[in-house]
Amino acid sequence: MMDKNAKIYVAGHRGMVGSAIVRELEKHGYHNIITRTHKELDLIDQVAVEEFFGKERPEYVFLAAAKVGGIMANSNALADFMYDNMMLEMNVIHSAWKHGCKKLEFLGSSCIYPRLAPQPMSESCLLTSELEKSNEAYALAKISGLKYCEYLNRQYGTDYISCMPTNLYGPNDNYHPEHSHVLPALIRRFHEAKVNGLKEVTCWGTGSPLREFLYVDDLAEACVFLMNNYSGNETVNVGTGKELTIKELTELVAKVVGYEGKVNWDPSKPDGTPRKLLDVSKLEKLGWKYHTELEDGIRLAYEDFLNNPMRAER
Repeated sequence: MMDKNAKIYVAGHRGMVGSAIVRELEKHGYHNIITRTHKELDLIDQVAVEEFFGKERPEYVFLAAAKVGGIMANSNALADFMYDNMMLEMNVIHSAWKHGCKKLEFLGSSCIYPRLAPQPMSESCLLTSELEKSNEAYALAKISGLKYCEYLNRQYGTDYISCMPTNLYGPNDNYHPEHSHVLPALIRRFHEAKVNGLKEVTCWGTGSPLREFLYVDDLAEACVFLMNNYSGNETVNVGTGKELTIKELTELVAKVVGYEGKVNWDPSKPDGTPRKLLDVSKLEKLGWKYHTELEDGIRLAYEDFLNNPMRAER
């Protein structure tokens, strides 16, 4: 259990996940939280990271920093996604170990699991068959991070854990037209279609893939819960255990945004993994369950989008 006075470093505090973790920590009375912007500390710079940990010596680390993006971004910048993510996570985890960090939590992604893994995907299906090609580089980087945590535990007796969230959305999401994930991309697209009076909107793929979505504040709650209540080499899935088709998701987003035009599908564009549902029974047995239903979460996310003046640039 983290002491309320413990020095806690949240890497990636300006991102959607990191900012939610900071909100959750503050809500529970943790007040000694360290953060650094990318300008203040480039996590890809090994020397800078080493100096930071040597000076600050945080007792706990939430590693939520990552280079992220949707299908297009992942497909177009494979080398960048692999290098940047591998470097920043290895630098942070290694420096945390070297400078005596009590506990570290590494945040991965459900894309680490095989493309055709048995559904719902349990933690044990990791590395049992090939990955989805469209985000293989990102997945390999994340797998390396969680495995490094496991190997440090085995070799040096550290208490480093990892959790694998499902698809996330919520405050501080990225609404960039090319680099965002599916849910924020749909919010932006339907909002702009409504504002511009467009009668039709075309979405990528067939609309048939099944996806699971978790509101980011629920994830943050789970992250703090796990930091305080879980130790182990195996990762922990964090999700809702519920899924819907991308077509159903578009209908839900259109409803929340208030777009009443026609939705077309472009099957020449990639669908990605056909189905991606997490088995969350392990987390539920530990004592945590999500509580924000999807339509309520989309309403909160749309409210955030409307209040975010930088959404067009991100």
